[in-house]
Amino acid sequence: MEIIKDLPEVFEEFAEQRKNSFLAVKQLKDKGVPVVGAYCTYFPQEIAHAMGAATVGLCSTSDETIPVAERDLPKNLCPLIKSSYGFAKTDKCPFFYFSDVVVGETTCDGKKKMYEYMSEFKDVFLMELPNSQSENSLALWKAEIIRFKEYLEKKFDVTITEDDIRQAVKNENKVRSSLKKLYQVMRLDPAPITGHDLFKVLYGSTFKFDRSIIPEEVDALVSKIEKEYAEGNMQEKKPRILVTGCPIGGATEKVIKAIEDNGGIVVTYENCTGAKSIDKPVDEEDPDIYEALAKRYLNIGCSVMTPNPNRLTLLGELIDEYKVDGVVEMGLQACHTYNVESLAIRRFVNEKKGLPYLNVETDYSQADIGQLNTRITAFIEML
Repeated sequence: MEIIKDLPEVFEEFAEQRKNSFLAVKQLKDKGVPVVGAYCTYFPQEIAHAMGAATVGLCSTSDETIPVAERDLPKNLCPLIKSSYGFAKTDKCPFFYFSDVVVGETTCDGKKKMYEYMSEFKDVFLMELPNSQSENSLALWKAEIIRFKEYLEKKFDVTITEDDIRQAVKNENKVRSSLKKLYQVMRLDPAPITGHDLFKVLYGSTFKFDRSIIPEEVDALVSKIEKEYAEGNMQEKKPRILVTGCPIGGATEKVIKAIEDNGGIVVTYENCTGAKSIDKPVDEEDPDIYEALAKRYLNIGCSVMTPNPNRLTLLGELIDEYKVDGVVEMGLQACHTYNVESLAIRRFVNEKKGLPYLNVETDYSQADIGQLNTRITAFIEML
């Protein structure tokens, strides 16, 4: 498929995809397509896709509904949890409203308890995610994936075959492969596009319900970026920044903006919206498809895991591959797992990789933009 549109227009289309999908999710419901909502990268979406359901990431990246959430939840709780709950409680998230079921997972304590309250007014299926990556944990997670499949079969009166799951795995692996090719264009130096434009595509693609069209669209976009780069269209040479830490998007895009408005360029994201969720495919050749899914998802290097070597492995690979000059970690206030793990990340980046590291703690308000700009400007000038 030839993309005729200019790159800025394509990036804006992806940026608007979340809003455009508000209407699309209603149209799906009108056609009788089941909708499964989720919040987390550990959600094994292939199981839902295998029964023909649409999957969607639920609203959780704005401070709009936090005051409502704080009527039920503590004020000193992670903004992502309060935002998620607030959007659910107020019915201000069309994706939540039209979801037949919300799939939760036992990542951190705050989310676990939040799902208990949410289940009072919505069907919530809670998956018991182990907090380590041992053989016993793998057995538990595999059993949870099978339990999820059986829940969907019973709830929607369908049969999900292994062939259905294998096809869904193939489809989603193609999506991952294309998105990985997209973010790999940032290995070029100078970078071909801004990190914010890259983010718009990575984030926007998660709101496309027809997953089958993503590879073709993204592959065409990659070809266009590479063609324009060969013609000399590229960014100025700037310090190359890796962004890691808590899930980024919505209100927290202010961190990307602060980096790129103050002399840096984000060349890679280790966060959930970036490499963490795309880097590894599901093994299509594994004779046990449930085991293959369990391995792929359980191996995600999130700070809820202990120990968490997979995060350091991916971080190290990205630092080397993208010729990174500095690492910025974004932590959300009261996100205990990421904030405690930041010491290990600082040590790894400073001591093992010999690079500068900056930790910025923030929330979903815009009140700290001045402070963010000051700290990030000083960091980038140091590089």
